[in-house]
Amino acid sequence: QVQLEESGGALVQPGGSLKLSCDASGFTWTNYLIGWFRQAPGKEREGVSCIRRPGDWPDYADSVKGRFTIFRENNENMVYLQMNSLKPEDTGIYYCAIVQGNWARGTCPPRIAYRSWGPGTQVTVSS
Repeated sequence: QVQLEESGGALVQPGGSLKLSCDASGFTWTNYLIGWFRQAPGKEREGVSCIRRPGDWPDYADSVKGRFTIFRENNENMVYLQMNSLKPEDTGIYYCAIVQGNWARGTCPPRIAYRSWGPGTQVTVSS
């Protein structure tokens, strides 16, 4: 059973940084994509970034380009989202999700494509 769990959410001041983690398990796929989404109160869930396996090619929403970085470290099933220069509008619950297969570069798949989701982690950017 595919499972994902996010961690790292916190309260941070505008201009600050946070590093979110997504721990994915329960699958043996070679080709897949992990995405980060966020949902602010009263708003729809929106895509933030995604990373493909193999190759680790990333994509980002325009609103976070140049400020957020998605990457992996030693553990292949751990995906991180480094968030810098945080703004109040970055506030929300952040979710990671996974989908099997090969996905074209240049844009992340739509929310409906993802097979499994984590429970989310709260990020609040406020002074």
